[in-house]
Amino acid sequence: IYLFRITCEKFDYIDYISKNIEFIKEGSLDYKLEVKGKDQIATLANNINNMSEGLEKAVDNAIKSEKMKTELITNVSHDLKTPLTSIINYVDMLKSPHIDENTRKDYLSILDKKSKRLKTLVEEIFEASKLSSGQIEFNFEKTDIKELLIQSIVELDDKIQESRLEFIVDTPDEEVFTLIDGKRTWRAFENLITNILKYSAPNSRVYIDLTLEDNNIYIIFKNISNYRLNLKPEEFLERFRRGDSSRNTEGSGLGLSITQSIIENQNGNMELNIDGDLFKVILSFKSYN
Repeated sequence: IYLFRITCEKFDYIDYISKNIEFIKEGSLDYKLEVKGKDQIATLANNINNMSEGLEKAVDNAIKSEKMKTELITNVSHDLKTPLTSIINYVDMLKSPHIDENTRKDYLSILDKKSKRLKTLVEEIFEASKLSSGQIEFNFEKTDIKELLIQSIVELDDKIQESRLEFIVDTPDEEVFTLIDGKRTWRAFENLITNILKYSAPNSRVYIDLTLEDNNIYIIFKNISNYRLNLKPEEFLERFRRGDSSRNTEGSGLGLSITQSIIENQNGNMELNIDGDLFKVILSFKSYN
């Protein structure tokens, strides 16, 4: 009887989420689901609440720029609606009394993944809008940018190993100092390396070079694209533009735009260069002794 009662409560809660998530889907971004318990279903409800809250803030910031508002509606609505629709469908399937426990766990795992994906998309939109409007503060400190670059690569080593890409890194022996926000610059490096892992041709080589010329620091990322590069360099820097035009890969199309904003807000420069399938990103900073 106890197990039957618990099971009924779970199905009622799933039915509650299924019905009320429709309010969010229809545009009521301030609607909040009731979080009951601490299991995976409760985590799903909490992720959906965080997603709607973040999206509401992102839209509020985005509409300050008419261009970004248009881009958001045109290019990102599909990326947001697809996982949200998937969540609704799996919630509906969870309501079936005929599914076994293993299937239920699989569905909850998928729901957890989809909701986290939505949360990441919203956070990237929010970050881009804040960078665009100058709402992010930068804490400038004398930083060894060579060490920061190597640390970024090391921290992503697991993903690099899984990618089957060969990373060739060339940096000078001495320390290379510049005046930057280390946390923000690490984020820029992470974006570029993640972009390389996502779009590089399998089993190809990736080159990352750091050089010091006169008073300038240059960091060059080079990789061979797995997709035809039929866009101009400046088009890749447009918000919501994806290297995979079919949008089959996960991504918001904001990575390069966010990276460029981070670099330029630190008096640096970011340049893209395309030669056939060779994709090159060149970052430049002023050295600081």
